[in-house]
Amino acid sequence: MFDITKIPDDKPVLIAGPTASGKSSLALAIAEAQGGVIVNADASQVFDCWRVITARPSPDEESRAPHLLYGHQPYDAAYSAGHWLREVKPLLTGGERPIIVGGTGLYFLTLTEGMADIPATPPEVRAEADTLTLDQLRKGLDDRTLGRIDTLNRARVQRAWEVLRATGRPLADWQDDTPPPTLAKADCTPIVMENDKAWLEARIRLRFSKMLELGALEEVRAMQDRYDPALPSCKAIGVPELMDHLDGTCSLDDATENAAIATRQYAKRQRTWFRRRMKDWLKATP
Repeated sequence: MFDITKIPDDKPVLIAGPTASGKSSLALAIAEAQGGVIVNADASQVFDCWRVITARPSPDEESRAPHLLYGHQPYDAAYSAGHWLREVKPLLTGGERPIIVGGTGLYFLTLTEGMADIPATPPEVRAEADTLTLDQLRKGLDDRTLGRIDTLNRARVQRAWEVLRATGRPLADWQDDTPPPTLAKADCTPIVMENDKAWLEARIRLRFSKMLELGALEEVRAMQDRYDPALPSCKAIGVPELMDHLDGTCSLDDATENAAIATRQYAKRQRTWFRRRMKDWLKATP
């Protein structure tokens, strides 16, 4: 267990980790012990259409400590790391000490390593990118950029492709010209969850079953007539799988298994990414 008594109560706390790793529980424990406001750093949890399927904090948990940037965006909103950083900046000065927690590593790096001032992607470039396969997008990127992104994450690969197409410069070049960070790691307590693989995989399987008990299927059914697989909100793990079931493509058991597999694969990519990019962060186990 991580000894929260050793965390300074006058600095922001960052808690990154793979899905189902126990990071939200740690954030709540710190907030209850030392005070502070819990701030979301998970790309799927910003959308108002999902609470259960993205494992957002429950109403009971939200009543035990202030929570911000959860479920505050409509399902069809365009929301990026840049949007998130602009919302987080005011929370770093004045008010309660922020405890920033989530599984979107790009958000944390944007905060602690700076963000390149890349021009917005023209609509015609995005439309072109939408027609390409993931493999086609990857083949259009340079080796340096490929070495820095999750090459199995279509959103990340497509973003890099769009940057190169729109600006003529690789994403890696833009990143190398990044201005100073908003929050230096020396000015906060950066923590990354470190979990045993078998423990995490068992927890993932149990958690999705619990989501179904709490109403995940009903939550997805309520969005069925607005479902658009191209929207970032609709790519949340569990949503496409349960939509397949609701459309009659597969049984609920198959949808559950497919969601568990997708979650384990995502957690594996997260763990690899965190190990590579957050080597100097404090390690915590649940």
